[in-house]
Parts: sequence; C-alpha cells; structure tokens
Amino acid sequence: MVDGRLRLTLAAEELFAERGIDAVSLREINAAAGQRNASALQYHFGDREGLLRAVLARHHPSVEAARHALLDAFEADPPPEPLRPLAGAFVRPLAACLAEPGGRRYLRLLDQVVRRATPGALRASTQEPTSVNRWRELVGPLLPEIAVTRLHRRFTAIRVTYTELARRAETGEGRDERLFTSHLVDVVASVLATPVSEETSALMEP
Repeated sequence: MVDGRLRLTLAAEELFAERGIDAVSLREINAAAGQRNASALQYHFGDREGLLRAVLARHHPSVEAARHALLDAFEADPPPEPLRPLAGAFVRPLAACLAEPGGRRYLRLLDQVVRRATPGALRASTQEPTSVNRWRELVGPLLPEIAVTRLHRRFTAIRVTYTELARRAETGEGRDERLFTSHLVDVVASVLATPVSEETSALMEP
C-alpha cells in the first residue's frame, strides 16, 4: 500500500512536470493524492520547496551514483582531451532518465528548476546534487577565467543540457536515445570549449 507521503510526492511530480512548479496549488496536489486532511502536505513537507526537494530526491541517487562513477574514472585516468568526457559525465546520467516515465518527469522538473535560478543561486541551492559541484570544480580550470567569472559558461552548459533533455522528455518512450545523447554531449562540449571571441572580449571591457 502506498503511504500518504509517497502519494503526495507522486502527485506533485506529475502535476509539477505537466503544468509547472509554480502553477499548481498545494490544495490541488493534496486532492490528486487522495488526502482528505487539508494539512497533510504541510505536515510532511512544510511548503512547496520542501515538496519539490522530496520529488527531486526520488531520482537524485541514481543520477548521483552514475555521475560520480564517471568522474571517478575521469580522475583515475585523465584523457588528453578532457572536455568531451566531462560533458559526457554531466549529460549521460541524466539522459538515462529518458528510459522511463518518472525519469522523464524528473528531467522536465530539472529544467524548470534551472530556469528559476541565477548561476550563483543554483550553485548554492540545496536542490543541486553534490556531483554537479564536483563536475564544476573539474571543468573550471580547463576554461578561460573570463568564461568562468563573466560568462558563466558552466551554467550555460547546465542550462543547455536540462533544456534539451526536458524537450526530449516531452515525447514518447521506447526509442534508442544513443544518437540524441551523443549529439547532446557534443553540443555541451562545444559550449565549454569554444574560445571567447575578440568581439565578446571587447564588449566585456570596462
């Protein structure tokens, strides 16, 4: 039997993914979960942000484990051309979520979360898994300082990843996602590796 907390989490996951994190009332989630007690959601989660954290926490562990494993392998044997493997370490654990409905809803929620945040706010957020911070630290020294401090290129790579995966997640399951995933890794690697142009550099001068 599914307990009340899980019912609320599953109902929120579906409604948040379909209609938007901020577009669904807590009363609607309570009703969709079949909870007669109007305060059940507040009792279990406190507020909307607590509920959102619980929804994301259902999927974080598998993504975390997969990304940490890829980053462990990267650090154990650093490749001569590191940016594409690092792009893959970020993208591939998330792309694996396309294989099932709950994972696709998770991807759509992640896109909403990143669109709500500024670069600094995302990094400080308790919703951001530790493997993302680890990935940031490995990527940072490989980029020009201006790309890190002024252009927030790692944040751009994260946004591209979440946006493209969310778009893909809106379509049906059962497809071979290898080509899509490999191409997305290419795109993210390009975002990280593209040199800062003279025009962009000039525009950033005081």
